[in-house]
Amino acid sequence: MDYSMVGPAIVLGMGCVGSAIGCGIGGMASHAVMSRVEENHGQFIGMSAIAASQSIYGFVLMIIMRDKIAAGSLDPANAFAIAIPVGFALLFSSVYQGMVAASGIQAAAKQPTIIGKTLAAIGIVETFSLFAFVFALLLM
Repeated sequence: MDYSMVGPAIVLGMGCVGSAIGCGIGGMASHAVMSRVEENHGQFIGMSAIAASQSIYGFVLMIIMRDKIAAGSLDPANAFAIAIPVGFALLFSSVYQGMVAASGIQAAAKQPTIIGKTLAAIGIVETFSLFAFVFALLLM
């Protein structure tokens, strides 16, 4: 059995699992708030979807890893070693991004003028997944 694609599968899977959980957390908050307020529904939905970006990072890394393994420039064991910590970084940053989005949605429901400010905290959490993504690219 060929295990060469385990690393690429792990980084994609963990990014997608994290994005699903994070978007779910944000989506639940969005639905609860939209049932109570009459405005900013589109912004709440957008905030709840921000955690989906980590699945994109996982997808891009999966493609790059797959191609480098096939070309022989990346050892499958090294891909696995890169995928585990990067996958966890993507997973956890997605989950926490969903939590930050949920609190931002709830805060903006009470005071709509702060919705832009809440995006700053969501962006700060995003930077950690970007760091992991860039570090993975540098290690490959």
